[in-house]
This record gives sequence, structure tokens and C-alpha cells, in this order.
Amino acid sequence: MPDYGHNLLFGTVLMPSAGQAEEAVASAQAADRAGLDLVSVPDHPYRPGLLDAWTVLSFIAASTSRVRVFPNVASLPLRPPAVLARAAAGLDRLSGGRVELGIGAGAYWDSIAADGGPRRPPGEAVRATREAVEVIRALWTQGGSVHVDGEHYRLDGASSGPAPAHPVGIWIGAIGPRMLDLTGSVADGWLPSVPHVPPGRLAAGHRIIDEAAVRAGRPPEAVRRLYNLSPGPGGFPEGPPGAWPEQLAALALEHGTSAFLLPVQQPRLLELFAAEVAPATRELVSAARRSGTDTASGDRPRPSAEAAGSDLPHGRREGSPPERLSVRATPDDRVRRSAERLWDESTRPTGPAVDPDRRYARGAQEPARNLVAAHDRLRSDLDRLRHVVRQVLEDGADPGGARSGIQKLSVRRNSWALGAYCASYCQVTTLHHTREDQDLFPHLRRSEPLLAPVLDRLAEEHHAVRGVIDRLDRALVAFIGDGSGRDGLQAAVDLLADALLSHLAYEERELIEPMARFGTGW
Repeated sequence: MPDYGHNLLFGTVLMPSAGQAEEAVASAQAADRAGLDLVSVPDHPYRPGLLDAWTVLSFIAASTSRVRVFPNVASLPLRPPAVLARAAAGLDRLSGGRVELGIGAGAYWDSIAADGGPRRPPGEAVRATREAVEVIRALWTQGGSVHVDGEHYRLDGASSGPAPAHPVGIWIGAIGPRMLDLTGSVADGWLPSVPHVPPGRLAAGHRIIDEAAVRAGRPPEAVRRLYNLSPGPGGFPEGPPGAWPEQLAALALEHGTSAFLLPVQQPRLLELFAAEVAPATRELVSAARRSGTDTASGDRPRPSAEAAGSDLPHGRREGSPPERLSVRATPDDRVRRSAERLWDESTRPTGPAVDPDRRYARGAQEPARNLVAAHDRLRSDLDRLRHVVRQVLEDGADPGGARSGIQKLSVRRNSWALGAYCASYCQVTTLHHTREDQDLFPHLRRSEPLLAPVLDRLAEEHHAVRGVIDRLDRALVAFIGDGSGRDGLQAAVDLLADALLSHLAYEERELIEPMARFGTGW
């Protein structure tokens, strides 16, 4: 993905606890003094343990002089966009142009509904968010009455204004493909969080946003890419703060991420983030940009080898000695649940022989290590999917004529829950394979032409797995619709398990070493 050339911003996410109300304000003031750019607070109006986001943001804006403030992100189902637009514009004027607007389609739907808000399924939430952006922008534009004829939000001759003191950015917290498409079409920024969109999934999100922006007649760089960080084990960035600049710089140069928000409760860490991490990251990115000559061709330099070291943002640390390849492929257990076979495993090609004496820097092995980690998540999700299918099929195996209507409703509800889980798992699997087909495989093909037969076979198997996922979806629809297709549903799940576990093991066996040698290309 490209470096969009944005200036880098650094900020924080503060938790406005009702029990320690003064702490969020004190931390915001510390961020202001330390030179950070952004201060945000989450918006959970239904949680009595947290103070209202707009109240806190208003107090923070009045207690600081330079940081920009924004909700991370405003819950649209409980924040009518007309009111939200005027609240943001008013605070922007009062603060001297220091407000941005993060918005989200909604989450925690039970809590939203308990507070009187709507419960929106995903497609409806996307449409409502699009209408909300239209309402907000219309009211920020001076010029008389405004009419918006929406399904969820309507303006019937509303008076526009007040206009903000500066062009307020609308940053959307998006995860799913439809919301990402909307972000590329209408938003000023994408604001994901590490736990929901880890670094390995950023490229796929950027691609959707970029393509949507182009279709809407906008340059992709019109959408700033922000990131709510989650440091620590299993999060990002990894390691102590001294190791963060290389990782953040690589993310900026490889993915175009240009704003980093640190959730923090300790003022000392916040000050360290501002005084050491931010300037070091800026210098790495500036140095790479100064020495760059052709960003469009993909020849754009990254931070120095000591700083970046690999094609993922988990870079090799300076001074780490080369070592033997320590990443191991997950073996195929050879257990087959289905009598059907998607392919003949004996015809799988193999790549060129590996030099047993080759040594690899630890950081250079991170792409392969991340591949195995991603596959482990798919394997774990597959286990859960099979368990859910088994439970639903067993629960509905013999409902009996004497079952009450409530029992029948329970069976149906379990089926719909299965449908949601299947849809989620299948989407993640397809996204993973698409990213490999479009980014990783072409890079490895260029780097090692002798891998071409392996890459061709892996791409063919991706296509075959997608076919099984479609088959699983059809069997699921039949089962939910009229209870038929029980055998077909179980058969599809069994075949998916056989095919996917075999495929993942083959891919790891063939690609771990080339990925350690050549990186990923993204």
C-alpha cells in the first residue's frame, strides 16, 4: 500500500471514568503540554461508569490550548446527526478550530436498545451512517434551508449552521467491507483499532477504501489513515517504547498510516510517547521520504535495515545476529472427515531446495511467523465453526411434535446465530486468501521465479476453498429456511475442514522460508 504523504499526528485515547473524573482532564492537559496533536475519548453513552463524551471533550477543550479533541468514536444510534453536527461546530468555534469528529455506526446493540436507540443490522447501519454524514455536512454548509430525504435521518427545511471554525474531519471507525467502502466514498479518515483490525489486516482495508475513493471521484489520499494502538503482548506496537518508532514508521511508509493514538492511563508513558516515540518516528519517516524517488513504482525506501528489517511493521532490531530459521510449519494431521476430495495432494508441486546453512535475521522471520499466526487464527475459528454447527444440528435433530413454540423459536434463533458466525468466518477466510493472491504471491513470484508452480497451485486451491464456502452458505440457507439440507450442511463443513487444514499446512511448508528470505511485498 502507498505512503499517502500525510503529516504524522500523535495522540491519546483517554478513558473518562466517572469515579476519577479529574484524571482524564489532567492527562489531556499533560498531552497538551507535551506537544501531542490529538486527545480523544470513547463514546459509550449507555455505560454509567463513564462520563458523557461530549461533556468531557468540552471540558478538555476549555482546559487546553493546542491539542485537537474528538470522540473515538461517537455512537450514531444515540447521537442524532443534526445535534451532533451543531455540537461539534459549536465546540470547534469555542476552541479555536480544535475539534475533529470520529463517528461509528454502532456497537453493543443490546445496550443501545436499552437506552432507547435503534437496533440496526449491518446493512442498515451502513446506510444510516451514510445519511448521517450527509446531514452533518449539509448543516455545516452555510446557505439557507437543508433538505435530506433519508431512510433513517431527514431534514425538512432545517436551517444550516453554525459552520465550524475550520474544516472538521469526519473519521469513521470502520471494520467490515461495506463500512470501509463508505469510508472511501465520503469520509475524511479511517479510524480502526488494533484489536479489531491488527496490522496484518490493514492492507485489505486500505485497498477497499482506495478503490471506493476512486469510484467516487476522490484521490485515495483524501482519506487520512488513523490507528488506535494497543501495545503489549499480542498487540501493536510490540516491545518497550524504545522499539516503537521503527514499527510505527514502517506502518506509515508501508500502509500510509499517519495518526497514532495511544490508550494510556499513566502520564509518564504519555509524556514518553510525545517526547521520544513521536519525534523518532517522524525522523525515520522524513528520512525515508527525503531519500525516496519513485513512490508510485513500489521502489519507495523504508526505514533503514536496522529500523525496519522486514516487510511487516515488526522490524528486525539493530544488532540481532542471523540465526537458523526458527519458524516451523504446522503439520497436516492427515485426518479426513469427508469422502470427497477437492484435489489430489500427491500432485502438489514443491519449491526449490532450501540451503540448510542459510541464516536469517530474527526480524526477517516475522512475515513467516505472522503467516503461521494468521493460519492459527483460521484453524481456531474453524474449530469453533464446526462446534457451533454440531451443536445446532444436534439441538434440532429431533425437535418432536410436542415441542412448544418457544422451543421451536429457540432452534430458529440458534440457526440464525450459526448463520452470523458462518458469514463472519467465511468472510475472514476469503479476505486472507484474496490478500495473498493480490499482494504476497506476485511479490514472491518476482523474487523467486522457481516458486511459480507452487504459487499457481496455491491460487487454485484458494479458488477451490471459496467454492466450498459458497456451498456451505447454500446449505446453511436451506437448513435455516425449511430445515432441509441437514446432511448437506454437515458435509460442507467437513469438506471445508479437510480442505482448509490441508491447504494451510501445504502453504506454510512451501512459503515460510521464501517469506523469511524475501518478505511479503506489502
